[in-house]
Amino acid sequence: MNTTKVQIESNEPKPQLEIPLRQVSSMSSRLPGAVAADSNPKAGNLTETAVGSNRLVEALAGSRTFREYQRAFEMAMGLPLTLRALQGWQLAHQGNRHQNGFCALMSKENHSCAACLRMQQRVCDGVNGVPCTLRCQFGLNESAVGVKIGKEIIAYLQTGQVFFKAPKPEQTNRVLDQIKALGLNVDRREVAQQYCETPVVQPGEYQATIRLLQIFADQLGVLASQVLLQQKDSEPAQITRARRYIEAHSHEGLTLAVVARQAGMSLYHFCKMFSKVTGMHFSRYVSCVRVERAKNLLLNRNNRVSEIAFEIGFQSLTNFNRRFKNLAGESPTEYRRHLSTRAYLMGRRGT
Repeated sequence: MNTTKVQIESNEPKPQLEIPLRQVSSMSSRLPGAVAADSNPKAGNLTETAVGSNRLVEALAGSRTFREYQRAFEMAMGLPLTLRALQGWQLAHQGNRHQNGFCALMSKENHSCAACLRMQQRVCDGVNGVPCTLRCQFGLNESAVGVKIGKEIIAYLQTGQVFFKAPKPEQTNRVLDQIKALGLNVDRREVAQQYCETPVVQPGEYQATIRLLQIFADQLGVLASQVLLQQKDSEPAQITRARRYIEAHSHEGLTLAVVARQAGMSLYHFCKMFSKVTGMHFSRYVSCVRVERAKNLLLNRNNRVSEIAFEIGFQSLTNFNRRFKNLAGESPTEYRRHLSTRAYLMGRRGT
């Protein structure tokens, strides 16, 4: 029987560092339409890989199977349940009506938000054959369960933000002192109230819940295999040709008419088939490709955000910022700041 690993973390304040980005797994490179990382440097190393991986997870998250299970789980447990892509690293439960109130307050502050992101990444990193549960610096427990195709993890089911024991006044006061030391601009009374209202779940009950999630994760893995086969079998050669053209010319002023002509199809039939096969409208797919390329260019701090926007094909910096935030969950500037901290963390690991 699978067991849940629990690692207790210290409640002492820790340096607030951004999380390192997870590298795309080898499984992602085998997704429909994926290419070798260096086969098309002009389009960006992670372009097809990330788009293909996101397409698969989006298909799973939008499936009736997942939505019905998510609804039943959240109603029964009163806890959030999120399906998270491998390279996804925004807060897992943000916007979920079952998100912990204390965590929601912390996520509004940059320093604590970074710590939460780092914590969630560590939980996912800890999944190694069995689910992983870790306790954050504020005493809340978070869990991740891997969704696999074969032996490869393709996504994570995440839940938690719970106590195993109700906090005592001393613990609450210690957390308030931590928050004060971090200089967070929050209302202490509201924080204390939300902290004490955190759900308390008995460890045995929680472990049983995680085992149920593991069973569901296995079902999702089977569904993911079916989705992959359907995508592979259902993609006509014209759409494959169109996608490759988009990825090679994403920095140009692409239009539906130009790409449809490259695919050898009428505008009407191309638009209809492209949306059906990729699960995205043409404009969103192009934006995904461009944003993934922008992420790579943001690695180089010598590249100004405005220069990147025009280089990847956006004619308006405002439009670029809006599309980037919509797809990546944060602005290009915020994304670059996280990348800078990632480099710092990697440097510390190497010393």
